Amino acid sequence: MEAVAQKVMTGFSLDIGPLKEPLGFIRVLEWVFTIFAFATTGGYTGTTGVTVLCTSGRPGPIQNITTSFGYPFRLSQVEYEVTNCKNGTEKLYLQGDYSSSAEFFVCVGVFGFLYCVATLVLYLGYQHVYRQTSRGPIVDLLVTGAFAFLWLVSSSAWAKGLTDVKHSTNPNTIVSILSACKDSSLAKCSAGLLPSFGRLNASVIFGFLNLILWGGNCWFIYKETPWHKPANPQGTLEAGADQS
Repeated sequence: MEAVAQKVMTGFSLDIGPLKEPLGFIRVLEWVFTIFAFATTGGYTGTTGVTVLCTSGRPGPIQNITTSFGYPFRLSQVEYEVTNCKNGTEKLYLQGDYSSSAEFFVCVGVFGFLYCVATLVLYLGYQHVYRQTSRGPIVDLLVTGAFAFLWLVSSSAWAKGLTDVKHSTNPNTIVSILSACKDSSLAKCSAGLLPSFGRLNASVIFGFLNLILWGGNCWFIYKETPWHKPANPQGTLEAGADQS
């Protein structure tokens, strides 16, 4: 094991040249945009709420009812209490569970980040190993293409999930399900401030930007494979010289 590790370390040769080429430069962009994609989703928390004024009998004070939610958006587990304007309060929950699309999106981002780190180490430290055989570029092309497809699927799923999250956490939606608010003789209800979804909107944008970056990078990786370059260009030149 020590001999293998020593061989790997001695084979390391730092060269920032690939960063000046599309192959390395786009990989750095993928690394950055991947971080933005999963960070803006995974660290999100928001607050929604309504105001209730009981009007039956002796009017009471206005009650501000708020509840917080966040990643992974299992909204059906988010509990809040609201008065029923009769004899107490009732416990309610937000509607929906959108954790599958959110966690899938974040998972693709995390694995994409790790792959970017691994390939950047390979490009900058082991470029001679990467180009020595055709296996490296071919595997890189297949994995990059797979990630481009995953970004398409996960970004589309998360865009739909985010739309549903916005609907479920909209104060007007909450007002419509409160029993006290359904009877105007019991209470007057009004929607509170809308949750801020700027970060989540950005996460969807970063997801589709990653799709463009990873898909476009396939072309530059393809140019490194023997499918694009002649398998033996020197031999081809010599054969042409002999014929002439």
